Amino acid sequence: MLLETRAASHAAALEEAVRRHPRILFSVPITLRHLVAGGVKTSHGITLDLSEDGMGALVEGSLHIGDTVALELTLPDCALSAVAIVRHSSTLRSGFEFLGLTAEERVHIADVVGHC
Repeated sequence: MLLETRAASHAAALEEAVRRHPRILFSVPITLRHLVAGGVKTSHGITLDLSEDGMGALVEGSLHIGDTVALELTLPDCALSAVAIVRHSSTLRSGFEFLGLTAEERVHIADVVGHC
């Protein structure tokens, strides 16, 4: 058990070391839409962290690595609607990489991250 805990801690440290942008703890409700067999599924969740590149979240339902999703969340002073790709998914959390953010959206996220 101790060996597994150390391995998980080491993996998390390595992941943090290769991040391009700082990540902060950030918790707001989100709405997520993605294609499933038979149509579009809407899910809800809560963010765990945020960076210019993406975010981590707890989301109801199952997601698959590589899925493209539409996300809606509220940042301080504005709403953000973004497209993202699922980069990590487990029963505990999912990780999303933002795609195609405008320069204004990226600057706003950077301001939020820099002020927390």
